[in-house]
Amino acid sequence: MASDPPFEQSYNHLFEALSEDQKAKQVHPETNSFANNEIYELPLIDLNRLSLTKSDQDECKREIADAAKQLGFFQVVNHGVSREIITRLQSEQAKLFKHPFREKASERLLDSSMGSYHWGTPSATFLMQFSWSEAFHIPLRGISGLNGFDNVRSPIEEFAEVVGKLAQRIAKILAENIGCESNFFAENCLPSSCYLRLNRYPPCPKSSKLFGLVPHTDSDFLTILHQDLVGGLQLVRDGVWISVKPNPDALIINIGDLFQAWSNGVYKSIEHRVVTNPRVERFSAAYFLCPSNDTIIHSCNQPSVYRSFSFEEYRKQVQEDVKSTGTKIGLPRFIIK
Repeated sequence: MASDPPFEQSYNHLFEALSEDQKAKQVHPETNSFANNEIYELPLIDLNRLSLTKSDQDECKREIADAAKQLGFFQVVNHGVSREIITRLQSEQAKLFKHPFREKASERLLDSSMGSYHWGTPSATFLMQFSWSEAFHIPLRGISGLNGFDNVRSPIEEFAEVVGKLAQRIAKILAENIGCESNFFAENCLPSSCYLRLNRYPPCPKSSKLFGLVPHTDSDFLTILHQDLVGGLQLVRDGVWISVKPNPDALIINIGDLFQAWSNGVYKSIEHRVVTNPRVERFSAAYFLCPSNDTIIHSCNQPSVYRSFSFEEYRKQVQEDVKSTGTKIGLPRFIIK
């Protein structure tokens, strides 16, 4: 039976043109030297303490900053996104992805001026650069582009509004912790420059050979993620890939490349990936706190590890590297030598 999206049919050259030499060079996502079976629970931070005593507030802020410095990932509860909003978003997101591939790949579901549909990895030259997943990228300015899909637009708008405020709150706490300008994010990361990505990871009959999402770091300031209970998210900790234990009540927050550069390397943008599941589909929704393209990113403390660059320059460099090498290089391109 043909898959939806048609991964094997469209990327047949990747599946069939593997020589023994190529296979030897590829890293198995479940048996490589970075993989292990450890299920790790991210630091869990109760944001309700930010409304309690000064001592509670300070302790909560310290925990947020420590997690951002040491692991680059943490999870929060009492984050303000109601269970009702999340349940509605999950339900409507699943319905959206159930539309036939031809409709998803055309502009019948999402006007290209308002967002885009992605699947697979066009730049992949071998299987370990390939992602067995599909996604809708929706700029917040383009939510109205979900024409005829009021049921999914409403929970997206509600989710985006709450997590947008949460992202600003976390970013301000992190800025204040290192003595930097705390209003930078409110001034430069407006809703019009941020976006959502709705992800689906279909069951993969070749799960022992493929990633759902290849190892990468995020290119934004902060990512706020809600995932279902299927699991599959992994991140690097002390040189080892660990699996993140899903928590239905929590949102996952991770540091992006821009925050690592802006904090002069204090906060860590950590490599992460998604592994596939042979039987069960997985869904997640991610909010990305991004500045406008012309925003200049420079280290807020000196001496600076990274040279100054615009967000547009950074994105173009990432795209060029992916196109020419098949992989993202990211911040090492911008280190001052």
